[in-house]
Amino acid sequence: MSVLAPPDAGFDLEVPVLIVGAGAAGMVAALAVDEAGGSALVVEADTVPAGSTALSAGLIPAAGTRHQAAAGIADTPAIFAADIQAKAAGENPQDLVDTLAGGAGPTVEWLAERFEMPFSLVHDFDYPGHSRRRMHGLPTRAGQDLVDRLRAACEARGIDIVCNRRATGLFADAGAIKGVAVAAPGGTETLGCQALVLACNGFGGNAAMVARHMPEIDSALWFGHDGNRGDAVIWGAALGARTRHLAAYQGHGNVATPHGILLTWAVITEGGVQVNSAGTRFWDESQGFSEAARAVLAQPGGVAWTVFDARIAAIARQFHDFQAAEAAGAIRTAPTLAALAAACDLPRERFVATIADLPTDGADTFGRVFAGPRLAPPFAAVKVTGALFHTQGGLDVFPDARVKTERGGAIGNLFAAGGAAVGVSGRGDRGYLSGNGLLSAVVLGRIAGRSAAVEARKPA
Repeated sequence: MSVLAPPDAGFDLEVPVLIVGAGAAGMVAALAVDEAGGSALVVEADTVPAGSTALSAGLIPAAGTRHQAAAGIADTPAIFAADIQAKAAGENPQDLVDTLAGGAGPTVEWLAERFEMPFSLVHDFDYPGHSRRRMHGLPTRAGQDLVDRLRAACEARGIDIVCNRRATGLFADAGAIKGVAVAAPGGTETLGCQALVLACNGFGGNAAMVARHMPEIDSALWFGHDGNRGDAVIWGAALGARTRHLAAYQGHGNVATPHGILLTWAVITEGGVQVNSAGTRFWDESQGFSEAARAVLAQPGGVAWTVFDARIAAIARQFHDFQAAEAAGAIRTAPTLAALAAACDLPRERFVATIADLPTDGADTFGRVFAGPRLAPPFAAVKVTGALFHTQGGLDVFPDARVKTERGGAIGNLFAAGGAAVGVSGRGDRGYLSGNGLLSAVVLGRIAGRSAAVEARKPA
């Protein structure tokens, strides 16, 4: 069973706050517990902290920051919240949207000032659905860098992160969480706690759950973290917790194949397009990279070619993933469209005509509006496929990150953050707004840590 009665002999170790998962959500939660004067232990299944965060570009959307002000960008949490809801067609719970949009700016400032994380604004291109430039990232634009800096911050404050400890079940009694069982190298260990934060992400690595809740993407390349097995949702169901939007996910239709390297969507937003093996375009790419996964997978062979030019490549090169794709030889370049068609084994005349017919001002037949310069030599292309990155549904939570029950109450000392909790991406793939994953991880992680610290101080 995934939920058990507390062990008669007591726990091997008891801590005030226990956090399951050492990705961005878990480590931010631990830092928040520490700041609130509490004590936390983080357990992580992998040999080192990484999670889905390490696979991302490490970008956090936030409104009203000093970084935006310095760039002359006027933005507010209300504008950000409206963008989130517009992308998801209003399908998100408004209180959660307001909580995340309102907390993002202060959380980025907190990480930057208290933990000396040198965030800067991505200022040279727009992300689909964002009406303002509000993506904040570290200089490397690499999620692994964010993970490493969060880990260093935890270590500097004496916060223990114990790896090689996969949580296998919860102990509960009288509607409250009492502890967690973990699989350790020497056998099962039992950890008691006054408050528990689930930061163990979603269920993208659980093929059976993906097939059950999102069958339209179950054949896609899994590009997330294999440890995302749906533990939080499984435990929640056993506890009578409410789940929400389990069919929601973030896809991506721009993964270089067969290299398995993510290509930044900046190559599209700056004027690039996608063509299939027949050399023709097949959709409005400006809808977003999450929707692109299904659009690309629907093409012959489940692949497409993303086409751009040297100007766009210069912008994309600020991202580590683009640099990795170049180093791996995934990006093919040519001085002419005809030569690029030959390099990609595409029908020359049809491909050349497709790119030549792109408008420079106005909408095309798919409804995409072009307003920038025409693609110019030298040209570039990369063969891509569609992938599932991570799920966006999960445990329903109150604004303080406390987990809701099916009846609308709360499991008093259980909190969820990041992919373990429901996100703000609506009911499917179309509602994902760039950065939603880390938005939920860092903002809800900070809230969960604060709430858990308060809960742990309550009399038993």
